[in-house]
Amino acid sequence: MKGLLYQGARDIAYGDAPELKPEDTRSAIVKMTACGICGSDLHIYQGHGFSEETGYCVGHEAVGEVVETGSNVSRFKAGDRVMISAAVGCGSCVPCMSGNMNECANHAGRCYGLGPGLQGVQAEYAMVPVADFGLALIPDGISDDQAVLLPDNLPTAWHGLKGADIHPGATVAVVGCGPIGLMAVEGAFLMGAAKVYAVDLVPERRAMAEALGATALDAGEAAQIVQEQTKGRMCDSVVECVGADPAIHWREPDDGFQIPNGTGFHQESDLPHGHMFGAGTLAGIDSAGAGWQANAGTHDYPSHAAIGRGRGISHV
Repeated sequence: MKGLLYQGARDIAYGDAPELKPEDTRSAIVKMTACGICGSDLHIYQGHGFSEETGYCVGHEAVGEVVETGSNVSRFKAGDRVMISAAVGCGSCVPCMSGNMNECANHAGRCYGLGPGLQGVQAEYAMVPVADFGLALIPDGISDDQAVLLPDNLPTAWHGLKGADIHPGATVAVVGCGPIGLMAVEGAFLMGAAKVYAVDLVPERRAMAEALGATALDAGEAAQIVQEQTKGRMCDSVVECVGADPAIHWREPDDGFQIPNGTGFHQESDLPHGHMFGAGTLAGIDSAGAGWQANAGTHDYPSHAAIGRGRGISHV
């Protein structure tokens, strides 16, 4: 079997991937038909991954066709088109059944392609533990290119939007206009936002955000323009969708504010709080993938943003 293997920092190679073996009778083998690259994969590529090991297959966003099932798999059969959940759990405890596999009561929470313990999906085939829980059928009429957004990308954007407490008529800022940021722009409008600012350094990405109805701003001028256009009210909600260290330390030289990210990489709790505009609910994801919330009037949260004013600041 061929796959993309992590060999060290900035070295991912196409080669012979480790042999797949069903974990137990609840497992399935799925032939990949489409897969995606996550920001987490880029962290791994840059040498800031989750394991010191090398030689494992990366990736956790994929759809495919079931080719083999264990004797205790009842919901799927060979030939089914399926989406593979990026997160893996025992599938039977309360947290897993609630969708919080990172809090699995049986300590079975995992993710594909973050180390050798569970090989990634950027390969010809993938082994899916607890297949009845970790797979979902792709409905008729949905293409692979559409379905591959659902194992990770779109849910990540939606989780961030929910954490930002967006309400009808809100003014929202989305920081970062990669795939997740662009989906967050669309989702913010879907939740009723009246105005969405999309902040990015890349002109082409800003153009795509504008095509979705957002007001696109360069990071260097975003704070000033938002302040002017909102007459100092700033944004009700901010969703940070970059997931890279430069975004953590993005700062406006004139007023010293920062908008850090919340992907779980190098989050800090000793950031200055003087430029938080108002109070509200902050939400995000910690390094273990668990959600967090805190009151913006306190200092017990891992990050902050300065173009937000009121209801929520969320990091995805």
